[in-house]
Amino acid sequence: FCLNKLCSKFEVDMKKMEVPVRFYLGRHTTNKYISLFQTVSCKCKLMQAYFFQQLRTVEMADGLLEDQFDTTVKMSTYLVAFIVSDFQSISKKSQHGVEISVYTVPEKISQAEYALSTAVTLLDFYDDYFDIPYPLPKHDLAAIPDFQSGAMENWGLSTYRESGLLFDPEKSSSSDKLGITKVIAHELAHQWFGNLVTMQWWNDLWLNEGFAKFMEYVSVNITHPELQVDDYFLEKCFTAMSVDSLTSSHPISTPVENPAEISEMFDDVSYRKGACILNMLRDFLTPEAFKYGIIHYLKTHSYQNTVNAHLWESLTNVSCHSLLPCMLSRRLKLDGFCSKNRAESPASVTIMDTWTLQEGFPLITVEVKGQEVTLKQERFLREANSSKTSKYCFLWQVPLTYITSHSSAMQRFLLKSEKDVLYLPEKVDWIKFNVDLRGYYIVHYESGGWDALINQLQQNHSVFSSNDRASLIHDIFQLVSIEKIPLDKALNLSLYLSKESEIMPVTQGFNELVPLYKLMEKRNMEELENQLKGHLVKLFKTLIDRQSWSDDGSVSERMLRNYLLLFACVRRYPSCISTATQLFQQWKESDGKMLPTDVSLVVYTEGARTDEGWDFLLEKYKRSVSPSEKWMIKAALSYTPLTHKLLERSIEGELMKTQDLPSLVITVSKNPKGFKLAWDFLKTNWGKLVKKFDLGSSAISRMAVGVTDQYSTREMLHEVKSFFGSLAQDQGSGLRSIQQALQKIQQNIRWMDRNVPLLKAWLDRNSL
Repeated sequence: FCLNKLCSKFEVDMKKMEVPVRFYLGRHTTNKYISLFQTVSCKCKLMQAYFFQQLRTVEMADGLLEDQFDTTVKMSTYLVAFIVSDFQSISKKSQHGVEISVYTVPEKISQAEYALSTAVTLLDFYDDYFDIPYPLPKHDLAAIPDFQSGAMENWGLSTYRESGLLFDPEKSSSSDKLGITKVIAHELAHQWFGNLVTMQWWNDLWLNEGFAKFMEYVSVNITHPELQVDDYFLEKCFTAMSVDSLTSSHPISTPVENPAEISEMFDDVSYRKGACILNMLRDFLTPEAFKYGIIHYLKTHSYQNTVNAHLWESLTNVSCHSLLPCMLSRRLKLDGFCSKNRAESPASVTIMDTWTLQEGFPLITVEVKGQEVTLKQERFLREANSSKTSKYCFLWQVPLTYITSHSSAMQRFLLKSEKDVLYLPEKVDWIKFNVDLRGYYIVHYESGGWDALINQLQQNHSVFSSNDRASLIHDIFQLVSIEKIPLDKALNLSLYLSKESEIMPVTQGFNELVPLYKLMEKRNMEELENQLKGHLVKLFKTLIDRQSWSDDGSVSERMLRNYLLLFACVRRYPSCISTATQLFQQWKESDGKMLPTDVSLVVYTEGARTDEGWDFLLEKYKRSVSPSEKWMIKAALSYTPLTHKLLERSIEGELMKTQDLPSLVITVSKNPKGFKLAWDFLKTNWGKLVKKFDLGSSAISRMAVGVTDQYSTREMLHEVKSFFGSLAQDQGSGLRSIQQALQKIQQNIRWMDRNVPLLKAWLDRNSL
């Protein structure tokens, strides 16, 4: 139990203090246990401490034991946690002498080994990377059977959903391993960013969450290179941009005044945009300078509270400053760090205020004439009829990177004004900005710039890195949404995907193209919908046919295999249906034993299409002790036309855990047979859901947006607006997520009005 949850009626602040703690636990009877536990919890304002080191147990009268704990380090109140349970644990010491333990329910302790070894490796990494010893004698990681949060970084006792901590080598997929490793990396990074140094107030939550999200990738890339974590960073930035391009977005650092507003800060802007701008800053300063800066920040402000400015001060102080080793300083100056094309002075770290104190991000428009490259910036905004002022009153200092057809060596330019010019040493066929998505911006190429890039992709796409190919796909389709680019040009670019094999460009292609037919599924446009679906199957046919039904290959190859085969089976590709059906029958006959983990979701989804298969999977779900297996079965069950059975039995926690309800509702809403069912369920049970998950929580926000974000008719816009408009303030009428949901539907309506005729004409011309 976390004290910040138990004490919801009290104000929980960031003030740090030291407290000696005594905790009384009844040993023999449930009644004494509950009574004493309630006594402890109702005195929680006095118990702002973490029970991090037990000193002794003293036997008392009436069958009680008194556990006495040491004084805590100076810490914030929201990081306090204690657990009373019958969990079992396994333990191991880190190289730095910290006792690390993983706790779980007894029947799942065999699934704790991977988390333990990963936690040991990562805690040692952070200890060395930050050059600050982990200050507690132990760290426990606990798998909570039903846990609304994904995980929580309580100091010395981090808590997780079982699916975020437990790994079954026989039933967990490569995707599960990657996810578990990242979650552990995130929570352990918080032991420094968030626990050792804490934001002064929730308006700067990103100093905790943005850093922890960013450090997931830094740490896992070094400690677990086989997981290829860098392949997935782009997706975080693309997701953040989809929210940040709406007028309902907010600055990374923004005022909050009540619990609902605080809860809504735990969103993609704080986490994902925060991580993306830190990645941009790291690239701008160089990884070495950035590392020295954050070490200076942590050491200077240990056991204290901070605001944005403290981070910028630390980074500014080390940039081309004596705090850096002389050799590093010289190297930075030689490669242009202090030169005009990179930064005019160390104080240029203050560029980050333009990224944290205003919402949104820039659209960089590029026009090449000979050797002259004209650059313009404006806010990328999806709103219809947005006034010129709303788009142009924003100004960022943008660290640009680029390559050209004549040089793959990355060049830099700091754009500080609305318009500027850079000069190339020679004429080029094309120029590509935002190399490997190092920056948080979208690029538009005017005067034939896009045509040249599309031509290069079609001739030899390997000239660009896989990340650059993914970002080109992302950017051109986003530009279609704001009418900067016609749809047919974006679709022409996508044709090169028939020759693509890397996970990020392929999945980004799906991410842009699949939502188009998902809009049609909810508008009864069956002919055009099927035409587009058929086109996509043909576009990726060669790659689909190359996939094996095995667990062979790298992590990225295995994750791509699952993605492609699932798409193929859902689209009723004959060879996929045949193999998946055969594997499901074999798996069923073996009572759910023999099946490659990375294709399990595909096989389950195909098997769930029949009543008999659906019922068999449901029974397997009830009996399974593997969180990974349960997640895949739940997803498979929700993809089918029989989804009403799930929703009806899940609201009370009868069939599925409370923590799984939001993702279930959202998944059902993506089902062409279940989207209206999910919306009706959300409306009917809104009051229960708000009570169950709390107003402003990520669960409520995800459902409000996720259930409605594929609607594209004025009738559904009116229905959604009427429902949310009828709510009282304490039921969520003022939530930011509701504004996002409405703006997304409006955006879909505009897209369909403009582009359906263009899409039809293009498909008629380009049958593969």
